[in-house]
Amino acid sequence: MALVGAILVVFPLTATIAPAQEGCSTIAIRTLDGSCNNLTNPVWGRTNTPYTRVAPANYADGIARPVGGPEPRAVSNRVFSDVAQNLFSESRVTQWGFAWGQFMDHTFGLRQEAGGENAPIRFNGNDPLEQFTNDLGSIGFVRTPAAPGTGAGTVVRQQINTVSSYIDGFSVYSGTSQRLEWLREGPVDGTMANNGVRLLLDNGLLPRRDARGNISTAPPMDAAGHLRPNPGRAMVAGDVRANENWGLTATHTLFALEHNRIVNRLPNTLSQQEKFEIARRVVGAEQQYITYNEFLPAVGVTLSPYRGYNRNVNSALSNEFAVVGYRAHSMIHGELEPIAPADQYTEQQLAEFEAAGIEVEHEGDEIALVVPLNIAFFNPDLMAEVGIGPVLKGLGGEAQYKNDEQIDNQLRSVLFQIPVPGNPDCLDGPELPKCFRGVSDLGAIDIARGRDHGLPLYNDLRRAYGLAPKTSFTAITGESTSQFPRDPEIDPANPNNDPDIMDFTRLSDIRGRDILLGSPAADSHGVSGVRRSTLAARLSATHGGNVNTLDAFTGMIAERHVPGKEFGELQHAIWRKQFEALRDGDRFFYLNDPVLGEIERRYGITYRQTLGQIIRTNTGVQTQDNVFLTDPTPDWAVGIAYAIGDTVTVENVAYRCRQAHRSQEDWAPPTTLALWQPV
Repeated sequence: MALVGAILVVFPLTATIAPAQEGCSTIAIRTLDGSCNNLTNPVWGRTNTPYTRVAPANYADGIARPVGGPEPRAVSNRVFSDVAQNLFSESRVTQWGFAWGQFMDHTFGLRQEAGGENAPIRFNGNDPLEQFTNDLGSIGFVRTPAAPGTGAGTVVRQQINTVSSYIDGFSVYSGTSQRLEWLREGPVDGTMANNGVRLLLDNGLLPRRDARGNISTAPPMDAAGHLRPNPGRAMVAGDVRANENWGLTATHTLFALEHNRIVNRLPNTLSQQEKFEIARRVVGAEQQYITYNEFLPAVGVTLSPYRGYNRNVNSALSNEFAVVGYRAHSMIHGELEPIAPADQYTEQQLAEFEAAGIEVEHEGDEIALVVPLNIAFFNPDLMAEVGIGPVLKGLGGEAQYKNDEQIDNQLRSVLFQIPVPGNPDCLDGPELPKCFRGVSDLGAIDIARGRDHGLPLYNDLRRAYGLAPKTSFTAITGESTSQFPRDPEIDPANPNNDPDIMDFTRLSDIRGRDILLGSPAADSHGVSGVRRSTLAARLSATHGGNVNTLDAFTGMIAERHVPGKEFGELQHAIWRKQFEALRDGDRFFYLNDPVLGEIERRYGITYRQTLGQIIRTNTGVQTQDNVFLTDPTPDWAVGIAYAIGDTVTVENVAYRCRQAHRSQEDWAPPTTLALWQPV
């Protein structure tokens, strides 16, 4: 017998779900649904329980009816539109910032969706700042259904979180034994006793819904965009949203591979269920370790010191975090750029990639694929051709977008939409509107969702988090004026309806150096931009000059960043409060779980791995240990012109230039393999 004493209690051969009403005193492993984590309050953090609230609900009637305000799409056109000008993270956070953030979002948050009232968002095709055509006439929006027993009479409307509010590997293992049984190798017959220890994979990829033959009995998966005509091609994971984009699908696959790697290292003296629960425990701890030691520090979130598990802390997600604070959609890059060896794909595959709208860039002995997000949405077939290794590596090779008020049109206008045929060359950038005839605006939906859930207005939410209210729009943005300028390009009689107010007039890089607008560097190195009008002026114009009418989401992302952080004061306060609760209120948090140390001592398996290490171990691709940050360019290297064959030495490793270039932020040979090759 390999495990004795307390360890045997950790891996009982019992059902994984332990309903709270049956008592929690013997529960020494995580339940799938999050129940019994807190032994005193066993429903805290459980699936299908309401979000908590930090501030009182804000409904027009005090109960359920959303408050009014500026039209969300009109605000989006004047505040969120980036007019195809990229701005990148000022802290050199890579695309793993938003990719890991979304993976965590799909671990601890998913609002109930079915059964809500239809409430489409108005689309005004005559808006002078509107660039897109919308044959549907409106932007689809459905209210989140009210939690049972709320939203009527005198009971304020609340909303349900359908997943467990813990960092517990939910997106890998799901929240029900029925779904988990399908995900594990072995028969699906209603009992876990004969299931295998490994997760079901298909040649190193997640299984399709037809993997067991009968699609009708397969777990449901979201299937929008490219999957809508053929939902049976969806890959299956613990969370229904796994096919949403390639970065997410690849990360799901990575941790399924990691689970199987761990169980393969365990001795056969353990039962199948014991092996499974050990691997599940380690995978959950790895995700916590990465979140608290890499992800949060990279984006600048600072937490109070950990003082151990606190049974008085409720880890359940707050409505404010789920609907406002964690909606960091501005970070999401409009393109993914998988990187692979030049010989990984055949000429036919490369031709097929190009025919699908992917740009193929040959860079020495590597190939970079430039994939617009609308191609990567719900497109697992094409991702399978590219491979998860190149996708995972590419996420760490380029900075994410700056966390500001700008949202890329891939999300702000064409989210999950299918392009019209016949325009293969306009799937991104200024030509994007020509490709689509329908509009789905994530920024407008963010505004509408805040009203739907009864979230406080901006200044009220600041008060709820202990922050002083802002008395002006310039106090929010840090700019000098909230008035439109006297500019010959702007109509003085009606500036808020003049598209020229959105023009960029100046662009600078991470060191404050000017970048020529429209140049190649403007597409890859812009960090700060100056527009023809200030953000404060556009906020004031869309909100009637009254800062106290500003909705929480718009105000939050318009805030000037706290130095050293990717956030303004309010967003940082929301993240800090929630991630402290997710840590302090979790009985199985990795720093509070002695079983993890016992697993390491007995089997040499540790949770203390960086995301980069887990990627290398499971895919073989070479990437830096900390994939969340790109390395800065040394001051002495900025502006130096390199020719093919030039060599440099960094940390005693010599690199040869593979492609002629002038160094800006593309130094860091270990992480820019498209430009440098180790000698």
